[in-house]
Amino acid sequence: DRQTDRQTDRQTDRQTDRQTDEFNGLILLCQYVFGVVFVELGSFVEIKRGVRVVRSQLSTDCGFPVYQNSMTPLGYYEKSNCSANTAFVIAAGAAGEIGYSADEFWAADDCFYFDCPEGLLSRYLYHALLCQKDELSRHVRKASIPRLSRQAIERLCIPLPSIDEQKRIISILDRFDSLCNDISNGLPAEIDARQKQYEYYRDKLLSFKQL
Repeated sequence: DRQTDRQTDRQTDRQTDRQTDEFNGLILLCQYVFGVVFVELGSFVEIKRGVRVVRSQLSTDCGFPVYQNSMTPLGYYEKSNCSANTAFVIAAGAAGEIGYSADEFWAADDCFYFDCPEGLLSRYLYHALLCQKDELSRHVRKASIPRLSRQAIERLCIPLPSIDEQKRIISILDRFDSLCNDISNGLPAEIDARQKQYEYYRDKLLSFKQL
């Protein structure tokens, strides 16, 4: 009956919460001992697929941006399904492109987004994913419409340092990112040089030794 189902659901939720707490505790212990741990995204982050919308539902200039198969919004929708400060990956069309939105948005069905747990900052995950862009690209199925599977994203392995170290890395890389944007109207050679500087320091900061 319904009461039994509700009791079963509550027991399952409590068991899941305990398992999550135990896993997070293990991560913290490893961080304390080793300084950084490496985790598969699928084991630590909730990866969610967006929900389809059709063009007739969208506005050209009013509402929340909709990300579907490129980093350019498909249009604007009256509702959002992703909170501000969320990282996401395009899974079809421009498959493998990595984005981050400081504002609420709507993720459509060809967009995977990440619900980060307590020990992972979304902005750090964004920078870490950019380091894995080549790896993601290798898993894109080349067809009439390029596609990237959920499994390819789940199997990505990223370094997970302490929250304080994540904040330090974010602070450094965001300054480079801001500098690249500030000179967006400058000479192409200067823009390219700044972008290369950002990529160099990003790869250096996120190149932890795997134990």
